[in-house]
Amino acid sequence: MGSPRRASLAVVALFALLAGLLTATDAATAADPATFTVRPSVNQLYVLDATPGQGLELVDAADAVVGSGTVDAAGSFAWRELDAGTYTVRTTGDPVTASDPQVVTAFDDPAPAPSFYDEQTLDEGFGYLETRDGTTLSTNVVFPSGDGPFPTVVEYSGYDPSNPGNTTMAQLFTSLGFAYVGVNVRGTGCSGGSFRAFEPIQSLDGYDAIETIAAQPWAKFHRAGMVGISYPGIEQLYVAQTRPPSLAAITPLSVIDDTYRGTLFPGGILNTGFAVSWANERDDQAKPYGQGWEQPRVNAGDTVCAANQDLRLQNPDQLALIEDNPYYSAEIGDPITPSLFVNKIDVPVFIAGAWQDEQTGGHFPAMLDDFTSSPHLYATMVNGSHTESLSLGVFDKYADFLDLYVGRRVPTGRKAFVAPILAQALTGVGGLSLPPGTDYSGMGYRKALDTYESAPPIRILFEEGAAKGQPSGAPLPRFEKSFRSWPIPSAEPRAWYLTSGGKLHGKPSTVSPGQARQRSYRADPDALPATDYTGSSSGIWQAHPTYDWRQIPAGTGLGWITAPLRHDVVTVGTGSVDLWVRTPAEDTDLEVTVSEVRPNGTEVYVQSGWLRASHRKLDAAQSTPIYPAHTDLESDARPLPAGVLTKVRLALFPFAHPFRQGSRLRITVDAPGGARPLWAFDTLDGGERVHIATDRTHRSRLVLPVVPGVTVPATAPPCASLRSQPCRTYPG
Repeated sequence: MGSPRRASLAVVALFALLAGLLTATDAATAADPATFTVRPSVNQLYVLDATPGQGLELVDAADAVVGSGTVDAAGSFAWRELDAGTYTVRTTGDPVTASDPQVVTAFDDPAPAPSFYDEQTLDEGFGYLETRDGTTLSTNVVFPSGDGPFPTVVEYSGYDPSNPGNTTMAQLFTSLGFAYVGVNVRGTGCSGGSFRAFEPIQSLDGYDAIETIAAQPWAKFHRAGMVGISYPGIEQLYVAQTRPPSLAAITPLSVIDDTYRGTLFPGGILNTGFAVSWANERDDQAKPYGQGWEQPRVNAGDTVCAANQDLRLQNPDQLALIEDNPYYSAEIGDPITPSLFVNKIDVPVFIAGAWQDEQTGGHFPAMLDDFTSSPHLYATMVNGSHTESLSLGVFDKYADFLDLYVGRRVPTGRKAFVAPILAQALTGVGGLSLPPGTDYSGMGYRKALDTYESAPPIRILFEEGAAKGQPSGAPLPRFEKSFRSWPIPSAEPRAWYLTSGGKLHGKPSTVSPGQARQRSYRADPDALPATDYTGSSSGIWQAHPTYDWRQIPAGTGLGWITAPLRHDVVTVGTGSVDLWVRTPAEDTDLEVTVSEVRPNGTEVYVQSGWLRASHRKLDAAQSTPIYPAHTDLESDARPLPAGVLTKVRLALFPFAHPFRQGSRLRITVDAPGGARPLWAFDTLDGGERVHIATDRTHRSRLVLPVVPGVTVPATAPPCASLRSQPCRTYPG
């Protein structure tokens, strides 16, 4: 036993400790009521109307401090990525003030009752709707001519769809007979809240927007469809995964399937061209009054828009988030990777896009077979640019889809008037007509729907820009082929093997490693301009943009080419380039470009792919002979073993192209750059010597999906007529 003195000291210490705890408890209990506003949200909590510079603490139900921060100049602070639960906000310093307990909800908590949406009113013109956490989103409602109720479509994004001065999309859809509602995502335009691109709460906001809009008396059937290209196209995927009960259908155009691999870090290399510039634009436009149209509204007395700017200083830095995460992270990447959640979408889908899309990249077809819950998926793919998803070859089926699945009506003839105007506005080519489509005259709605659904849902439009009897570069295909599913069931992987003499051969090499010559190049990311097009983003949509697609300077890349093809070879899908490489460097960046060399000596761009060699680890479960899927995890990253031949598989982005009899199929390998419009890359410094082996032990090869049974026009289209496929002279 201890001494009596030690025992008494222990008692004193115990009483002192208890006194301290009681004092702390009394202090917390005695805290003055907060003078600021606290708004709980979905895994988030916002403080408004606080004193700038004031310190804050976030306390959970167990009275543990789980976060802290300082009130910004607008009197606001935001906590993100909170667990669902009860929280209190209190100030630091003296005196201490504290909010009432606030309940933060979870993403998968039940939606509000239908009465929440039914009680909201949206009139024609500019207005606001309320989301489940009390945030208001700015809206713009535009009606078509005639009396309602009207079939209704919604465009939802962080651009400016609710800006009454932006009438383009509203005019397009009202001309087709739909009521149009533009909604700005939170933290943009006049919408409240703080902005981070594609964060989960925006999906729930979209759910709330659809339900509120569909509840309006002017919304026919109390349903709504979603429309939009690019950003508003992508947002449709995020919203539809939440399954709003009143969502009729979605039409995502020119979208992404994988934020990391498809656009931001293709092959593990940061896209400093379009991807980073887009993120910076979103940062700038989400600043207070960042889009420019908000301030005039506030000056005219819109107090809601003014108050909705208050949380903008809490927007995370998008560029910092990108730069801090060069590898794939499931925590960050999974929620913003559509291919992982489109299986939840349970409404009809019409999706379209271009292989050579200079913005989103054209990788989206990789997710088509993931729409497993959608009752109907229709997809159209075509060569061309970012706006090709609205081209004349697509628009007929697109408009019919909206009529049938949103309007619940027999397709109308309005599209024949609207489509040529839209095509001319985008491409500068006038005098065009919508190609003849399905004739629905005399049909009732059910017969028209059955007719539409009976056609093969996967359409491949070939040689856009070279349609017979049309101006060169017009947004129309030369021919097309439809299929029942994706990937194309009849596609067969076909390999061409690289040889030491620069040839692509149908049979693997029989030359031993000791006898085979290894070709090499010096990696030089500055050997070519960063991109092959430097004009305006809209200029590339014109009929004949000015490209600067150059041959790789001698010594800085390698090429391989087939003999003249004996038969037409039509490829549709992804591709794989399997290379055995060695270099004294720990890493190297690879770019492979596929082209067609015609008998007349011209060379046509087809597609490219990229890989940082340290990202070569494959996801074995996802990889196929024509699609090497990389994990891109930091834990899987490995330097190249110095001087040792190592197999790397590079993924070509999807494409469809007819290589005609007599033409030759060519690939080039070099450091990234100069092969793509608007895309540029944060490459390694370069300078390393890269060797590629092609012997019987190290069978470097190109593997493409070849589709039989496609009839190809006998003559090739003129050089430079194909949209987004530059043409140049082949020097060989």
